[in-house]
Amino acid sequence: MRKIIHVDLDAFYASVEQRDDPSLRGRPVVVAWRGARSVVCAASYEAREFGVRSAMPALRAERLCPDAVFVPPDFPRYKEASRQIRGIFARYAAMIEPLSLDEAYLDVSRPLIDLGSATAIARAIRAEILAETGLTASAGIAPNKYLAKIASDWNKPNGQFVIRPEQAEDFLTPLPVGKLPGVGRVTETRMAELGVKTVGDLRALPLPALQAAFGRYGERLFELSRGIDDHPVCNERPTQSISAEDTFAEDLPLAATGETIERLSERVWQAQQRERRIGRSVVLKLKTREFRLLTRTLTPAQPPHDLGELVRIALGLRQRVDLPNTTRYRLVGVGLTNFDEIASSQALQAELFPG
Repeated sequence: MRKIIHVDLDAFYASVEQRDDPSLRGRPVVVAWRGARSVVCAASYEAREFGVRSAMPALRAERLCPDAVFVPPDFPRYKEASRQIRGIFARYAAMIEPLSLDEAYLDVSRPLIDLGSATAIARAIRAEILAETGLTASAGIAPNKYLAKIASDWNKPNGQFVIRPEQAEDFLTPLPVGKLPGVGRVTETRMAELGVKTVGDLRALPLPALQAAFGRYGERLFELSRGIDDHPVCNERPTQSISAEDTFAEDLPLAATGETIERLSERVWQAQQRERRIGRSVVLKLKTREFRLLTRTLTPAQPPHDLGELVRIALGLRQRVDLPNTTRYRLVGVGLTNFDEIASSQALQAELFPG
């Protein structure tokens, strides 16, 4: 049976700012650029007491917490802190799966340093993070990734929680179904229509009923309600997509988005050059003034062979947007996905220019 730890840094970006600037400690800190279109990257726990949350519009955060200190993001510093923390992880586990700069799964079924239990290892990791970086972290310990992630949120901040195999079903039973991975508002509403509000309610439904209501995801729900998750911790998480997006200072008609699409395409192309992989599918993302999200995707017979080709495809995807000409857009994004590995630059040339 696996022993999995999910480590989650507490209010990571905001905590780095408070660590590096003592005048910010104990104060409500919001990591965000100021502006009508800016969103919150992170909020300190002092700011969260006022209802400020990540991804919230910065203007709303300012209304909720007028005394908040707004700090622009400094991603190089955050990446350096994350690098230090991953070095600590590597002392204890060979299998480490980073999810982002501030969280990761560790498989300590066969730890590099055996302290007698996964609980003790989690405690030691958190202590070393605090001693070496001045940052606090929370941890969840469980027999699988999904339960460990739920557990890491249980005693935040600066705490840890254990879900043992025999405790899993009892722990899950009273939880709202929205706690399950993949259950968003739409799925939660459909479940409510079936009389399902808790994980225990979900567990009471037979597999055929779940499959009839939710298709292939029904089998996954059947397993999650029982605490089952067989996904291993993976050292390498290949890039699923490369993307760049921008929010306009003023809402624009679709025809006026071309210059931004070209600029974003250049950023995406440059990012792909650093990968040993090529993206076959081009994605155009748009968000309307009313926050309606649209995506349009094209997978050509051959992947884009240069920046100009990527720009041409991205601009062409606008023609597949069938909203009225009066529609205004607040955000546009360009991405590459559906990646293939390449062994060398010669392989890439052969892929792009066969024959």
